[in-house]
Amino acid sequence: FNKILVANRGEIAVRAFRAARELGCRTVAVFAQEDRNSEHRVKADESYQIGEPVTIDGIIAVAKHCGAEAIYPGYGFLSENPDFAAACADAGLVFVGPSARTIRLAGNKVRAIEHARAAGLPTLQSTSPTTDLAQLARDATQLSFPMFVK
Repeated sequence: FNKILVANRGEIAVRAFRAARELGCRTVAVFAQEDRNSEHRVKADESYQIGEPVTIDGIIAVAKHCGAEAIYPGYGFLSENPDFAAACADAGLVFVGPSARTIRLAGNKVRAIEHARAAGLPTLQSTSPTTDLAQLARDATQLSFPMFVK
C-alpha cells in the first residue's frame, strides 16, 4: 500500500509515521478536538479532525475520503477490537494487525488455549476455569510447582 492511516496518537503515531515513511508510504493522522495541537497531527503527511466520540465509522470514513489503503491501530483500544478489524476488511482496507477472528479468539484465554493445544502448540499446564475451591485443590495435585493462581 502507498498510504496508511494511523488510528492512534502521540508517540505511538509518530513512530508509526516514521516507519511508514521508511517504507515509502504516505501517512494520515486522525485527531479529536482536544488533540488539535498534538505533535502527531503535524508529523503526518495529512491530518483530519474527527468527531467526538471517535468512532470506527468515523475513522473508516476518513480513510476512504483521503485514499488510505491501510489502517494501523497502534496499541491498546482499537488494536484489540475485532469489530474495528472487521470494519476495515469490510471497507476493503488493510488492517495492520491480526484478523478479527484472531482478535476474538485471543480475547478469550480459555478458548485461545484450547485452540493452541488443538493446533499442537506447547502451552503451560492449567486447570479448567472454576470457582469451586475444592475442585481447584484437587486439580492442583496434577500440576507441577511452582504454581501461579489467578
